[in-house]
Amino acid sequence: MKLTADMTTGSAAVEVFDSLLPPEDLFGFAERRNPKRAFIFVSKVLGRYVPVCPLVMRQTYTDLAAQMPADLPGPVLVVGMAETAIGMGAGVHDALGRNDALYLPTTRHPLKDDMLAHFKEEHSHATHQLIHMPADPAHRDMLMNAQTLILVDDEATTGRTLYNLATALHAQDISPQNIICTFLTDWSAGKAAAAVARVFPQARVRSIALAKGSYSWTPSNNVATHSLPADIAERGSYDLATNMDWGRLGITKNVRMLNAKARPARRTLVLGTSEFVWQPFLLAEDLARQGEQVKFAAVGRSPIFKGLMITDLIRCRDNYGLGVPNYLYNVDPAAYDRIILCVETPPDSIDPVLIDALKPEVLSIHA
Repeated sequence: MKLTADMTTGSAAVEVFDSLLPPEDLFGFAERRNPKRAFIFVSKVLGRYVPVCPLVMRQTYTDLAAQMPADLPGPVLVVGMAETAIGMGAGVHDALGRNDALYLPTTRHPLKDDMLAHFKEEHSHATHQLIHMPADPAHRDMLMNAQTLILVDDEATTGRTLYNLATALHAQDISPQNIICTFLTDWSAGKAAAAVARVFPQARVRSIALAKGSYSWTPSNNVATHSLPADIAERGSYDLATNMDWGRLGITKNVRMLNAKARPARRTLVLGTSEFVWQPFLLAEDLARQGEQVKFAAVGRSPIFKGLMITDLIRCRDNYGLGVPNYLYNVDPAAYDRIILCVETPPDSIDPVLIDALKPEVLSIHA
C-alpha cells in the first residue's frame, strides 16, 4: 500500500509493508518548517499534534509491549526520545509491568549538571539531546547493568538518531544483550535496527512497530526559505519542578497523579507541555474513567505549517523561559467545555497568548 502527500518543496510517500491497523488510522502527513527535512508523519494515536482519546493511547502502549518477548532478561532500560516520544516511552515502560525496568528519557531541559550522555538528532529543529545520570544509586546500578535496552521513538526514517543515541550509551559502557527499537511507524526499511546493531554487535537487535515500510522524498524546484528557531537545550529562566519527577532522573514505577475534579459528560481536553506529558496523560485517563469525554494533546516545539493534517495552529512562547516558539495544533477551543493545561513550571510562565486563546484551567506541579 502506498500513501503520498504533495507539499511546497516536494512530495512525500510511504510504502507500507505491514501494519497492525489501517495505515490511514495511524498517521497522516504535514509539512515541517524545517529546511533540513520538510515533511513530518503526524501520528493519530500519539496524543501530541492531534487530540486523542486516552483509551486509544493506552491501547497503543499495550500493543507495542505485547510484541516484546516476556522473557527479556533484566534489568531493562527504556529510553523515550524527547520531546515527541517522551509520553510514549513512559507508556511502553508502564505497559511492560516489570519491577526491574528503568525509564530514563532523553531531554532538552536539564535539571542538574550530572549528565550521562549528549548526542544529536541531526534532522531535528532542535538537535541537542541530553540524558541525565539517574539520581538514585539503585537506578544507576540498573542503568549500568541493563541486559535489555528498549529505545522508543514515534517514527523512524534513516535510523541516524538512534545510531547517535546508541553510540552515546555505548561510550558510557552500557552493553545490553537484547535491544528492541520501538516505533509507532518505522519507515526505515530495517535501517534503524541495523544502525543500532552496528554499535552493539554483540546484542540481538529487533524492531517493532504498529506499521512498517519505507519512505521516499521527491524534492520540487521550490526552495525552502524559512529558518529554524534557536537550537537550545539548557535551563531557562523558570525553574522546573523536581518534587514530582516523571522520569528525567530515572523512574521504575508510576509517578504521583495530578488531581482535578471530574465533571462527567463534559467535553474535556487535557494538554501537556513540551516534555511534561506523562502525568497529564494519567490525569486525562483518570478523568475519562470518571465519565468525562476526554482527549489529550500537547504543546511543543516542533514547527509545522498549517495544511494537510494540521487544521488549527496556535503559536506562543515556551513556558521554560528559553525564548523558543511553541505550538499547539489541531485544537479548536470551541469544541471543548473544559481545557486543562498542565505545566511543570510556575503558572506565571505561561504565555498570555495561550491563556487568552484557550481560557484553560492551569495545573502546575511547581512547588
